[in-house]
Amino acid sequence: MDAPRVAVGSTNPVKEAAVHTGLSRLEPLTSTHDVESGVSEQPRSVAATVAGAETRAERALAAARAEGIDADYGAGLEGGVARLEGTPGLHLIMWAAIVDGERTSRASGPSLRLPDPVADRLEAGEELGPVMDDRLGREGVAESEGAVGVLTGGLLTREAALAAAVSCAFAPFSDGGQSEP
Repeated sequence: MDAPRVAVGSTNPVKEAAVHTGLSRLEPLTSTHDVESGVSEQPRSVAATVAGAETRAERALAAARAEGIDADYGAGLEGGVARLEGTPGLHLIMWAAIVDGERTSRASGPSLRLPDPVADRLEAGEELGPVMDDRLGREGVAESEGAVGVLTGGLLTREAALAAAVSCAFAPFSDGGQSEP
């Protein structure tokens, strides 16, 4: 497979890096595109988070092609929060979607139970990024290690968590992919 040309549906450097990491063996060529997710800034369910990833992927591919970039794929990455059946608490969730103009594939990254004080603020309507910035007394957590990096004490970064989702979402498009998305 030639190096895939991937339009990333975000200008967040962590999301672009996650696409590079998740597809590193393929040495992807990426372009970033500031597109809307079509969902709230803080998706609050699995369905909304998946929808945001899909919309970002579709819009990134369309934006790239409109700009004359011959992209093969669009990649959308979205983080959200949700209550997961069978497990207590509010969880941070991450999803990726890959589109090629005809097919769409989706995959999740890791999930992590949020501490109750964080969950309480989110359930009161706040967004995770600003809540984490406030708790840590700094700005830009979402553009660096992310909440997952902070909450795991650096055992897992946001880039690595999102990269796992990208790798899995790309499976049907890879050389070994046998399944239809």
